[in-house]
Amino acid sequence: MGADVSRELIARRIARELKGGEVVNLGIGTPTLVANYITPEMNITLHSENGFLGLGPAPAPGEEVPDLVNAGGQPVTVLPGACFFDTAMSFAIIRGGHIDVTVLGALEVDEEGSLANWWIPAKGGPGMGGGMDLVVGAKRVIVAMEHTRKDGAPKIVPRCTMPVTAKGEVDLIVTDMAVIEVTREGLVLREVAPGASVSDVLARTAARLIVPDEVKEMVA
Repeated sequence: MGADVSRELIARRIARELKGGEVVNLGIGTPTLVANYITPEMNITLHSENGFLGLGPAPAPGEEVPDLVNAGGQPVTVLPGACFFDTAMSFAIIRGGHIDVTVLGALEVDEEGSLANWWIPAKGGPGMGGGMDLVVGAKRVIVAMEHTRKDGAPKIVPRCTMPVTAKGEVDLIVTDMAVIEVTREGLVLREVAPGASVSDVLARTAARLIVPDEVKEMVA
């Protein structure tokens, strides 16, 4: 499965998790693609960390507005009724518990639902940004990421080895191979991607996975 196809699968699957009336924040990278699969009928309001509510899908080529970008600096659109505000207000919304769902990328997620997504030892990283506020302030945290690193090393591990963004805050992990729910009992394998098997997922996961009797195929 190519990288672009994998990211689209992840984004489409996460869009199916969103419920009408929710306020949702999308992190940079793969999470931003979720906006492309949210229809008006879903009644979802997207929050952008850099200061607006009412984020729309990516603009068509040639229709980008230079001053209209998301928190990652990518061109975006806004929907009718969108509003703009400063960073202080944006983080008041986040810290005040007004975000229903946040979708973020990750470097590692562990068996307790702890998340590392901002710093790679010996290599550095983009900085914490608003990640810590979002995962603690949002009512539900969904991680969107590739199942393994480029060298094949697992990103779902027993305990995070990289600097932790937040402990025990992740609720759901959606990768190019699987959908995994974080529960009090541990990580539960709920779905596998088309073309993948339960054995494939287990082989590429360092953390212990609970495998129920029925594991569904991911439907985007």
